[in-house]
Amino acid sequence: MQVASIGTLIEDIFIILIIYYVIKFLMKLFLPVMARKVVEKANEQFQQQYQQNTNTHSQNKQEDKPKETKNVGEYIDYEEVE
Repeated sequence: MQVASIGTLIEDIFIILIIYYVIKFLMKLFLPVMARKVVEKANEQFQQQYQQNTNTHSQNKQEDKPKETKNVGEYIDYEEVE
């Protein structure tokens, strides 16, 4: 049966702290880059959706133009007289 000594406990804590600070340092370096890429991708998707909506909107306007109704006359509202 092995007994854990103070030396191995301190060693393990030291290794855990080193790993923590290395990860913290790497996140400071790479997190802004990753966030910028996410924002750029969202911006591209927004622009694509905007262009699709404007294209379909302009196509709908072009389709509505031939469907104009003829102006036959003026509408007159009559009242009943008793």
